[in-house]
Amino acid sequence: MKNKISYKSFGLIALVVLVLASCKTPNIATREADTTTPDNFKNKVSDSINSATINWKEFFNDPYLSQLIEVALENNQELNITLQELQISKNEVQARKGEYLPFLGLRGGAELEKSGRYTRNGAVEENLPIKEGTEMPDPLPNYMIGAYANWELDIWGKLHNAKKAAVMRYLSTVEGRNFMVTNLIAEVANSYYELLALDNQYAILQRNIDIQSNALRIVKLQKQSARATELAVKKFEAEVFHTKSLQFEIQQKITETENRINFLLGRYPQTIDRDYEVFENLVPDQINAGMPLQLLQNRPDVRQAELELAASKLDVKVAKARFYPSLGISAGIGFSAFNPEYLLDTPQSLLYSIAGDIAAPLINRNAIKATYSSANAKQIQAVVNYERSILNAYIEVANQIAKIDNLEKSYDLKAKEVDALTRSISISNDLFTSARADYMEVLLTQRDALESKFELVETKKEQMSALVNMYQALGGGWSKEEMK
Repeated sequence: MKNKISYKSFGLIALVVLVLASCKTPNIATREADTTTPDNFKNKVSDSINSATINWKEFFNDPYLSQLIEVALENNQELNITLQELQISKNEVQARKGEYLPFLGLRGGAELEKSGRYTRNGAVEENLPIKEGTEMPDPLPNYMIGAYANWELDIWGKLHNAKKAAVMRYLSTVEGRNFMVTNLIAEVANSYYELLALDNQYAILQRNIDIQSNALRIVKLQKQSARATELAVKKFEAEVFHTKSLQFEIQQKITETENRINFLLGRYPQTIDRDYEVFENLVPDQINAGMPLQLLQNRPDVRQAELELAASKLDVKVAKARFYPSLGISAGIGFSAFNPEYLLDTPQSLLYSIAGDIAAPLINRNAIKATYSSANAKQIQAVVNYERSILNAYIEVANQIAKIDNLEKSYDLKAKEVDALTRSISISNDLFTSARADYMEVLLTQRDALESKFELVETKKEQMSALVNMYQALGGGWSKEEMK
């Protein structure tokens, strides 16, 4: 009796030791994300007013541009692909949610069995009649119908954490979609302002062709009166031809820019409606950068990285729980009989079962250790990626703040340059007419004036682009109301 007790005690102790040994997990260092940011942007006073909170419909007050953005948000193929990824992530949440609930199903079947004469079942078949005067059929059929259930008790939170990780990744996908929206709006707006700039450069080119053609007409008249040479005439003709050739380069750029916008809108090439004359009078609006800390809430890519980090932390918990014993419960109830006539007879044909099992990994846990180690490594990756996204967001805003300020100063100086060169054209023409300047001075003045006007338009375009990019860098372009 003592030996039996001691054997039982030893067996129980051994079981406890094995279970405790299975619960031992490797020690792996983890780290938390550093989310501290500077108190303000360089050369900017901290202010809670942030332009990222302005709806894009209010930020872009050009009706043509607003219409283009609306179509892009509706039809852009890449955005619609992301929407399907959103649905995939949502389905993953549903799948994870079901894993820690009991599984219940129905089961039916038919079976034909022939046991050997000297086996236990065979002996039963030989000696046990069904009814008086009736022998057991040979071979023995079996019919069954019933319900069964399996349930793994989530005592370590493994399945629950897996479901929460799936939720975090779904929310991360939502933020990824929001980030794509901000990028799409910015890309459409930048392409639209580029198109307006090209239209203005084309108009400048047409006016310059008129000026050069008029100068050519004058030099031809002067040649007839022997006040100019054939060389001067050819030089002026060449300049006119050169300027006319530029208009086809601009037309090609206009076509490509229109088609780029059409692609973003998910449609085949067509004319983009716009009013290019408003471009010259466009003045970049004042944009408020707010405080750097607001980037953590306003930038979808930063929020996405934060959610990915939260999901990776839960993955570590799930991987760690695999070292622990798992407890499962299975049960079934139904009817079984060798003859369909007796299938629903109760209680003779009734069968039921319930079982519980506990399982724990003891030997060769390399796969579990590797999974756990990988989960920790991915968590550190997510930490670094989160910190990188915060730093990148801050630098992008800082760059755009400096760019807006520098472009404003540059535009003012270029406007003065254009004004001076424009007046110098008429002056050079007058001097040439009165033979106080040669034709090369006139040609160079016209070319310098054309280039300066092109550069002024280009600077204006960069100003509008910097405004759009600043709005994007702050996290503007999406809103919770529109994303629902």
